[in-house]
Amino acid sequence: MDYILPKIYPITDTRLSGLSHTAQVEKLIAGGATLIQLREKHAAPREFYKDAEQALAIARSHGAKIIINDRVDIALALGADGVHLGQDDLPPHHARKILGPQAIIGFSTHTIEQAIEAAYLPIDYIALGPIFTTKTKENPDKTVGLDGIKNVREAIGGFPLVAIGGINSGNVSQVIQAGAGSAAVISVLYASPEDVAGRMAVLLTIAGQ
Repeated sequence: MDYILPKIYPITDTRLSGLSHTAQVEKLIAGGATLIQLREKHAAPREFYKDAEQALAIARSHGAKIIINDRVDIALALGADGVHLGQDDLPPHHARKILGPQAIIGFSTHTIEQAIEAAYLPIDYIALGPIFTTKTKENPDKTVGLDGIKNVREAIGGFPLVAIGGINSGNVSQVIQAGAGSAAVISVLYASPEDVAGRMAVLLTIAGQ
């Protein structure tokens, strides 16, 4: 499918924000988010499902889309808009068979070689990172920097590209200028959990959307 990514792609984090996925989605949508990834690494599947179900209902009522990180089973059960997969998750072609042609499927890459291979997979966007140093992953891959974005953009042509890792209001413009169609953000949103909507709106303005 030809889904056009928003310039800013927020990802939820219950530990960083201290908020449920549902509460985060409410605030992010208030700040202008139209595509949100729910990422949950610690909660029990049943607990995550119930929270994600409420978050999806709110998103639908505002015309926003919800992507589930890693869990193809939960994305299918919820009828979510798609799934984001890592290098060690279910292969994208299996996820595509399960979720169907309309699902948005994203795939994480950490090198130019992985990104080139990913461009031939049945996915809708490639995520590249970490661009800068990040604290939201326990064992992050080596940073690729702005040059990494430029090199991958040259290699994959017009394939939708999301940059992730250490992106904030001070560097998001450089990330977009380097060739990323979208910037995924986490930490910058939740440094002030009471102002998630405001931070989301500022990032959209800086990114030119």
